[in-house]
Amino acid sequence: MEGSQLAADDWWRSAVIYQVYVRSFADGDGDGTGDLTGVRSRLPYLAELGVDALWFTPWYLSPMADGGYDVADYRVVDPAFGTLAEAEKLIAEARQAGIRTIIDVVPNHVSDQHVWFKAALAAGPGSPERELFHFRPGRGEDGELPPNDWESEFGGVPWTRTEDGEWYLHLFATEQPDLNWAHPAVRQEHEDVLRFWFERGVAGVRIDSAALVAKDPALPDLAGNPGPHPYVDRDELHDIYRSWRAIADEFGGIFVGEVWLPDSERFARYLRPDELHTAFNFSFLSCPWDGERLRRSIDETLAEHAPVGAPATWVLCNHDITRTVTRYGREDTSFAFTAKAFGVPSDPELGTRRARAAALLSLALPGSVYLYQGEELGLPEADVPLDRIQDPMYFRSQGRAPGRDGCRTPLPWAADEPYAGFGSTVEPWLPLPEDWAARAADLQATDPRSMLALYREALRQRRSLPELHTGQLRWLSEERDVLAFARGATLVCVVNLAETPAELPAHTGVLLSSNPLDEDGRLPKDTAVWLAV
Repeated sequence: MEGSQLAADDWWRSAVIYQVYVRSFADGDGDGTGDLTGVRSRLPYLAELGVDALWFTPWYLSPMADGGYDVADYRVVDPAFGTLAEAEKLIAEARQAGIRTIIDVVPNHVSDQHVWFKAALAAGPGSPERELFHFRPGRGEDGELPPNDWESEFGGVPWTRTEDGEWYLHLFATEQPDLNWAHPAVRQEHEDVLRFWFERGVAGVRIDSAALVAKDPALPDLAGNPGPHPYVDRDELHDIYRSWRAIADEFGGIFVGEVWLPDSERFARYLRPDELHTAFNFSFLSCPWDGERLRRSIDETLAEHAPVGAPATWVLCNHDITRTVTRYGREDTSFAFTAKAFGVPSDPELGTRRARAAALLSLALPGSVYLYQGEELGLPEADVPLDRIQDPMYFRSQGRAPGRDGCRTPLPWAADEPYAGFGSTVEPWLPLPEDWAARAADLQATDPRSMLALYREALRQRRSLPELHTGQLRWLSEERDVLAFARGATLVCVVNLAETPAELPAHTGVLLSSNPLDEDGRLPKDTAVWLAV
């Protein structure tokens, strides 16, 4: 593996981790759905890109009510993606190429097709089988009202009534019943699942909705509740993750938690030395393209990680978030699920310019970086036809919210092949936009000005520059719209968000820039540069 910094046990502290949404990455058998064979065929591409690990969204057996986040069996790979043997082969082949594997675990809920939930429905009220979930009688004269006033994370009521009159809780889709983490069998099962995959060679686990797992057993109303939140950031979670950490330590594995919390002190608790290794940084991800706001997000992120000695993570986009090129081309460049709407205009040229600069910014910050598939190609958010949308967020909002399918569209690999080389011989599960062939990886690979070329060179340099693995961040300027900071003694990153070109600090050479400098050597608007000093 190039670069000794990432060969040690703490490789994850400064790794570049590439998120693979398997369904849309590459189709190896031509049936319209991405699969593990497709991923294996693209391992040379990923190795040349220069990433250190792959994070896979769920590849387990699933009815796909929520893109695989409704898991029916953690020990079985969904036939749409392949087999357990192929998963093991992929993990091994990736490791031979110097790339580690991180898998997804969804502890908050399972699929309504999971054997546990089917048994709970069959067993009826008061049965031991139902104690694995949150079944409750309804309110009202005939139990016709939901047991409490909670709202689903996808919108609407998070309760569904069964034929026998009881209701079950699902913070997400109806098909995703929440597990009861106060039950020892639930804890034991997940610990067994972790061991199952660590034994098969995975290097880490990403924990979905990590702060929502534990519930107040009384399931009280939110309105007028003066105590701790009944299902967000419960203290009981830390005991769960300590037991998980002990298992990871046996195998030298790592965890990254999906933890959305506004309280920095509460957030940092999840990153104590005996709990999770890292957690996603949603402050930076949702931050607008604004110098003052970005600097504040960077400072607050580093400050909240410092007391527990955990590295920060930096991410611009993922399988839930509007793609960077589109978001940065809008008037409002921030992100919030509640603000997602149809028909928001975006300037693709402006968005691309800013996305290129943001790539160099994020890759120059201390910590690890998550890169969502297709970001290295500069893909925009796809405009999915209404009759092709599959995301439950769209349907649960009664069609008001566009959902997340626009960032989950299959990747374009070859400009001159059917479906832009995704590999399908039939129409892919989501349609590729007509103009995406022009963004295909094979075209960008030969264009030194392409987004792919920028990412390849940035990752190559990042792996070879010790300052980007060990150097502390030191701000060089107080300017509101020009972010200038040093990493160590010999490397400086400058990002210009001002309306006019910016003067560069004294330097001995330009290592990399997101766009060309002006003729007089100044940094143009919406441009980033790495300097040797």
